[in-house]
Amino acid sequence: MAGGILALLDDVAMLLDDTAAMSKVAAKKTAALLGDDLAVNAEKATGFHASRELPVIWAITKGALINKIIILPVAFLLSAFLPWLIVPILLLGGAYLSYEGAEKVYEWLTHKHVTKPAASGLSEKQDILNSESAKIKSAIRTDFILSIEIIIISLDAVMEQSILIQIMVVSLIALLATAAVYGVVALLVRMDDVGLHLIARAKFLQGFRAKFSENTGELLINALPKVIHLLGIIGTIAMLLVGGGMFVHNIDMLHQILSFFPALLADLVMGLIVGMTLFGIMKMVKLAKIS
Repeated sequence: MAGGILALLDDVAMLLDDTAAMSKVAAKKTAALLGDDLAVNAEKATGFHASRELPVIWAITKGALINKIIILPVAFLLSAFLPWLIVPILLLGGAYLSYEGAEKVYEWLTHKHVTKPAASGLSEKQDILNSESAKIKSAIRTDFILSIEIIIISLDAVMEQSILIQIMVVSLIALLATAAVYGVVALLVRMDDVGLHLIARAKFLQGFRAKFSENTGELLINALPKVIHLLGIIGTIAMLLVGGGMFVHNIDMLHQILSFFPALLADLVMGLIVGMTLFGIMKMVKLAKIS
């Protein structure tokens, strides 16, 4: 009996060791995409009234977790029974991200995009909640697309392993991605609160410590708008890179055509081409409906 328990514990230990080792491999393959995920979702999760920032981020985080719960079993089933469907799904996701990125670029070029809190300009509580709800849904949709890419890349890294290790590794990467991305986002949007706390704390300190606390607080408060603006730019570029990359890395002909470009530039160019094409089609459809 004791020998059987020890053998079972030994098997569990080996399984955990294999899972840890393969998780490192999968994490390395998805590291760049996680950076893009952070930039995109940070931009999506900012711009709300200060009192609503954490509730909104929590709502997006819950949506992101539901995304993972939906995607994970579907990804395992597709990998096992319909692997040929994975690439078309990735391309659809790439098209959506490219379109969103191109729409942002168009808004910048036509000066129609103004970064402001979701509650800005709205007086009625229901209007504010409706505005927040729309942005939360948009953030969750974008997270869904990025989550597909992260999960597929993680799955590809462990395809040679047993199904149990595949499930454990990919699920772990998916959960860590969610916790890391939205944990950092939550810290970013509370920079100004930390700054105010440091300024208030400086009143109870003396000399260098008081000056350091006050200056650091002012730095955090003044840096927040710039950080949010920078995240908007990085997030848009990230959407185009990820969206274009799905086409470049999954369609051999496009990969060959753009092979003379550096990898990142090729992804960006393809993201702009796909995004602008789809954006132009949508604009024409809207004009046709109006006329």
